[in-house]
Amino acid sequence: MAANTHDRRSLWRWRRNPLRRREDLVEAWILLAAWTAVAVGGPLAGVMSAQATSDTLARQRAERHPATATLVTDAERGGGRFNTSGDRVLATVRWTDPDGTRHSDRTLVDSGLKAGDRIVVWTDNHSRVTIRPTTPAQATTQAAATGVTAALAVSGAAAGTYYAIHAALDRRRGRAWDAEWEKFGPQWGRTAS
Repeated sequence: MAANTHDRRSLWRWRRNPLRRREDLVEAWILLAAWTAVAVGGPLAGVMSAQATSDTLARQRAERHPATATLVTDAERGGGRFNTSGDRVLATVRWTDPDGTRHSDRTLVDSGLKAGDRIVVWTDNHSRVTIRPTTPAQATTQAAATGVTAALAVSGAAAGTYYAIHAALDRRRGRAWDAEWEKFGPQWGRTAS
C-alpha cells in the first residue's frame, strides 16, 4: 500500500489536476529529459570517449618508434634558457633511420650526459622526436578515466541544468503565488465578519 501511494505522489505532475500549473508540467518534462540524459547520455558519452581515447593511444603506439640517438652537446644544467627545473635538460641529438636518413632534433635528456653518449629517443612517422607512447596498461587506465570523466560530466551537466531550471520555476511559482495572495488574501477577512 505504501509503495502504491508513493508511486501516485511521484507522478502527480503528469495527472490532470486543477492545482497543477504549467510550470509543474514543464518541470516534469525537464526532469524526464534530465533522467534520460543521465541514464542514456552519460554512459554513451563515457563509452564513446573511452573508445576514442583507446583508439588514439593505440594509433600513437603504432606510429611511434624507438631510435638510438647520439648526444651532440653536453647536457648540463644552467646552460641556457631551454633548461628545465628537473633532472632533465633540453639538448640536441642525432640519429639515423633504418633507411640511412640522418636527423637531428632537440629533446629532453638526463642532465650530466656528455656529447657522444647514446640515448633512446622516440620518433613519429615523420622522424620528429616525440614522447614515448603509453603502454597498453596505461592506455587502458587512461581510456577508463576519460570515459568515467565524460559520463560524469554529461550526468552532472544534466543534473545541474535540471536544478537550475527547477530553481527558476520555483521562483516563478513563488511570484505567482504572491500575486494571487495579494489579490485574494484581503477578501478572506471580509467573509469572516
